[in-house]
Amino acid sequence: MESFNTMSKSAVKISCDLLSNPLCEQDPKFLEMVTALDTAMKRMDSFNQEKVNQIQKTVIEPLKKFSGVFPSLNMAVKRREQALQDYKRLQSKVEKYEEKEKTGPILAKLHQAREELRPVKEEFEAKNKQLLEEMPRFYSSRIDYFKPSFESLIRAQVVYYTEMYKIFGDLTEQIDVPGLTDEEREKENEAKLNELRALSIVADD
Repeated sequence: MESFNTMSKSAVKISCDLLSNPLCEQDPKFLEMVTALDTAMKRMDSFNQEKVNQIQKTVIEPLKKFSGVFPSLNMAVKRREQALQDYKRLQSKVEKYEEKEKTGPILAKLHQAREELRPVKEEFEAKNKQLLEEMPRFYSSRIDYFKPSFESLIRAQVVYYTEMYKIFGDLTEQIDVPGLTDEEREKENEAKLNELRALSIVADD
């Protein structure tokens, strides 16, 4: 998003800087070309802002909302882990009493330990069952969630670059010299550059 905006604003600045160049005052034809460029760059910037706003609403904001689910998810996993630790601790206590000689006091403690274990075990199994059922559904639903945002991103790009094709096509018709190939333009520029190099003020010492 920052790169899109930086590119667009830079293009507008280039055209504005060219408009303020003294060459535009001296050459009406050049002024006309730069004015056409400036208009095109401002149109480009306007469409870019529309694209950025659309991506913000349909891609970035939904992704932020999706990421907001993870704190609750992580907390559920932590609660399950804590329930597991409590379950293991009490299960170990029960097993310790089961291994001892079955005297009256030991049997009483074993009974009490089993009573303490029962609700903790049930709590762990409930939390574990919930995660086992819901985690796969959460994981598999991510594509359905991301798909509309991905499609919107593509559509925003299609609209933007379609408009850019029109804008630069119009600009080319306004400022382009027809009938010249890129190779011919390159030769023409090189010839003009050679003329400048031939001047005494830029000649090599």
